[in-house]
Amino acid sequence: MKIIDAHAHIGYFGGFFNVGITADELVRQMDEYNIEKAVLCALNNEDTKAAMHKYPGRFVGLAWVNPWDGAKAVEEAMRYIETEGFKGIKLHPLLHAFVANDDVVYPIAEAASKTHVPLFIHSGHPPFSLPWSIAQLAELFPNVKMVMIHMGHGHGVYIQAAIDMAKKYPNLYLETSGMPMHTKIKEGYEVVGHDRIMFGTDAPFHHPSVEIQRCRVSGLNEAQLEDLFYNNIVKLLVLGSDL
Repeated sequence: MKIIDAHAHIGYFGGFFNVGITADELVRQMDEYNIEKAVLCALNNEDTKAAMHKYPGRFVGLAWVNPWDGAKAVEEAMRYIETEGFKGIKLHPLLHAFVANDDVVYPIAEAASKTHVPLFIHSGHPPFSLPWSIAQLAELFPNVKMVMIHMGHGHGVYIQAAIDMAKKYPNLYLETSGMPMHTKIKEGYEVVGHDRIMFGTDAPFHHPSVEIQRCRVSGLNEAQLEDLFYNNIVKLLVLGSDL
């Protein structure tokens, strides 16, 4: 089965994370698990750009920005999308200490709207990255597609909230990495929509063997798994011409 990883990183993440992976290591891991492409972000967008150039066709770039940087963040996101071919914008409310629906995020959402790319937003950690806040941003910007990374992450209440909010707002999408409940993948597919949930690894924070197996035992059939592993991210990021 063809696989595209909808959420991966390169670089070293210190502090309580204490994990890291290089572009070379990530490509070797992708090859081992038959992952054709990875949607990639790094804290330094130049690292993502360099990986894309070193491994053409293997990585799809997201511009990772901090909304607190104001106009600089907007300019950076626009530049990487318009001149470097990045396909979306990554936001991490927990890491950069902002609530997803705070007005500091609005210029970034407007940039996504202007460039017709989705926002990928970390979810699952209070007080900054809860599904309800991301849903409120989705309501404010209905023309911007937003991917709720981790679909609520490790807390059952937040996982259910991610599904409930995505069901309510048609511009909300779910990504599975780090979410421990295999049954919720099938529920998300059936309740939210067959084209609005997608597989990711969150490398290097989670291992593809675990993330792939959770999806495979979710109860989805082969055709549905093809949506999850491949078709949905291709459709979201309009990757057809790249494959």
